[in-house]
Amino acid sequence: MKLFDYTGVIHLHSSFSFDGHVPPEDILRAANKHNIDFLMLTDHDCLAARSDGWEGWNNNTLLIVGQEISPRFNHYLAFNTNEPISTDDDPEGKKPQKYINAVNDQGGCGFIAHPDHEGAKMFHVKHYPWNDWTVNGYKGMSVWDFMTDWQSSLRGYFISILNFMFPAWFLRGPHVATLQRWDKLNQEKKIIGFGELDNHATKKKVLGITFVAFPFDRAFKFIRTHVLTNKPLCKDKQKDIENIINALVHGRAYFTLEYFHKASGFNFFIKQKGLSYQMGDSLKLKDARLHVLLPAKAFVRVIRNGSLWTKDIASEFSRQISEPGIYRVEILRKAYGKLRPWIFSNPIFVC
Repeated sequence: MKLFDYTGVIHLHSSFSFDGHVPPEDILRAANKHNIDFLMLTDHDCLAARSDGWEGWNNNTLLIVGQEISPRFNHYLAFNTNEPISTDDDPEGKKPQKYINAVNDQGGCGFIAHPDHEGAKMFHVKHYPWNDWTVNGYKGMSVWDFMTDWQSSLRGYFISILNFMFPAWFLRGPHVATLQRWDKLNQEKKIIGFGELDNHATKKKVLGITFVAFPFDRAFKFIRTHVLTNKPLCKDKQKDIENIINALVHGRAYFTLEYFHKASGFNFFIKQKGLSYQMGDSLKLKDARLHVLLPAKAFVRVIRNGSLWTKDIASEFSRQISEPGIYRVEILRKAYGKLRPWIFSNPIFVC
């Protein structure tokens, strides 16, 4: 089955958010410049961008409007809902199951945002983690959050200046704790993973000078999520939104840092009896072989049930599978003398 690879950015804020500053037209202009196929906009607690007519195609970028349900803790990204979901009666986010259910009741789908966000005390950035793992009914979770990763290196003024000037050089990849939790959850039920940007183009003032921390033209160079769809996008707004979200919910997705090298051309699949099983798929083990194809030679790590199964340095990689498990891959690539995080896949489930 032929699949179509589309590059997207999930979780960003426009001027419709109380802490956003950039109108949708400027965000879309930057997305078109960087050849981003789709954006999943998540303004705080509202769907105003949709009611204002922004959802749909703008040149070559499809804007999908969702919302970030954002009480004090337990932020949740919701898509395909008809009405915004309020937490006015739960400002601390102590009952996240309630708004997870509300999303599902509207026929929508939801994803846990920045689960291990730590903030940056030195710069008075609050922490916004997910702290209730008894919940159910969510489709997936953010595994790699640009802001969480970037802020984790803000430990001193000098290093923070370098971090601000060269952010991609300081990104370390998903937190180990986040990956471990994701792997554990996937052994109980399928939980798709994705990368998120969480950019607000925040205005800051230093020494009386106001500047924008990450203009979208800059921010779009970092964390992206690719989805693999069964059919190509056709410029029909509703059909294409459904196509993208269905691929994401199924888990036919991988997330990347493409600052140093593009990731398009990556393929991870398991072949058995003439059939190919893609990310998000399940198969019963008979005579399966795992394959990884890359656009450039890199360090390949295959993870099974949360532990390293095998590794290699290659652009094409293949191994026979002899036991069931939850298989996913992590790809690191050397850039400027250092191995850097590049590509993280969703798992294939072998039973």
